[in-house]
Amino acid sequence: MTSQSPSDGTVEKLDRASIIGRDGRWLASWALRFIILAIAGYIAFLGLGKVWSGLLPILLAILFCTVLWPPVRWLREHKFPPALAVLTTILGVFAAFGGIFSAMAPSVADQSKELYEKAFVGVDQLQSWIQGPPLNIRTEQVNNALDQLIVRLKSSSSDLASGVVAGVSTASEVVVTGVIALVLSFFFLKDGPKFLPWVRRVSGPTWGWHLTEVLTRTWNTLAGFIRAQAAVSLVDAIFIGIGLVLMKVPLALVLTVLTFFAGFIPIIGAISAGAISVLIALVSNGPTTAIGVLILIIAVQQLESHILSPILQSKAMDLHPVIVLLSVTVGGTLFGIIGAFLAVPVAATLAVWLRYHGDLVSLRAGEKTLEDIEVATKNGSHKHGDSAEGLEAVKSKLRSISRMEKKS
Repeated sequence: MTSQSPSDGTVEKLDRASIIGRDGRWLASWALRFIILAIAGYIAFLGLGKVWSGLLPILLAILFCTVLWPPVRWLREHKFPPALAVLTTILGVFAAFGGIFSAMAPSVADQSKELYEKAFVGVDQLQSWIQGPPLNIRTEQVNNALDQLIVRLKSSSSDLASGVVAGVSTASEVVVTGVIALVLSFFFLKDGPKFLPWVRRVSGPTWGWHLTEVLTRTWNTLAGFIRAQAAVSLVDAIFIGIGLVLMKVPLALVLTVLTFFAGFIPIIGAISAGAISVLIALVSNGPTTAIGVLILIIAVQQLESHILSPILQSKAMDLHPVIVLLSVTVGGTLFGIIGAFLAVPVAATLAVWLRYHGDLVSLRAGEKTLEDIEVATKNGSHKHGDSAEGLEAVKSKLRSISRMEKKS
């Protein structure tokens, strides 16, 4: 870099040390910002671990509400009281589930006895196959192996008991979390429309509108996530169900419904539903059909994991498929199954907030106008005006801030 001397017009070179020092200060300032953000993120992660048991039912309730809100809103528009509309919707959901299971019950009752008998026949065939060539394992060897297994189980009975206790504790936590989430869902659906006006009333017209807009965008994104997940599970269930029917596997309808609901549970849901389907095919139709069912399930799961799920979820939540895959991987690593389930909506929520901040930055910089910003809020507040008026107020505020920055 050079500068021109005002007296004789000669070009004066700047000292390299001053340039390097300026760059070093810039790098040090950003490094300090990164360190502060990293420390804040670590503290937030530790705090999240402390409040996770109380936060999880709230997150599940919000996702549950995104599914139930459309029928609740429809009932409220048709003069149902809020509590009655929510109660009717929740009872309707339980009635629908009850009807599905009731429809499957006769099929299970008719075919379970046949499967039970075929299971014993399969065990006998397996024992005969083990005793024949090429294994040629005698019955005494099998009995000795079983005796050794029993001895090992007895020696590790304390570990098994602790595992059983831990499993019971986990199951009870799941039940308690589900009940709390259901109760919270009732109150969220009943009093949810009052939340945003309360936020605007407490925060004021300007910041209240900011919160209203970003929360509305977040709600729409979460609703899109649930719809995308339901579409993915439905496609899985249809393809697997058709395959099971064509291969004449018993309980095909039951396994199809199980596949649909298991699709909402990442990783373990697909594995469990697939294992049950393969096991029933093996017991009822033999190893050839079981291998065919296994190939079908693997093919459908690969289609879902690598193509269908990333595309649908990325469109519903405006996320790149790579972000979806990475968020599931990171969430599953940090928080297990529930982390894998919540990773995508959390990533989508963060993306919504960052995208909204980008809109405000573009508005401040003059890169966007009011017409360029898509407003998600409809009829913002009766007291503070609609969303357009709120955005105009925010724009005026940002203009004043921009003028102050230019003066400084």
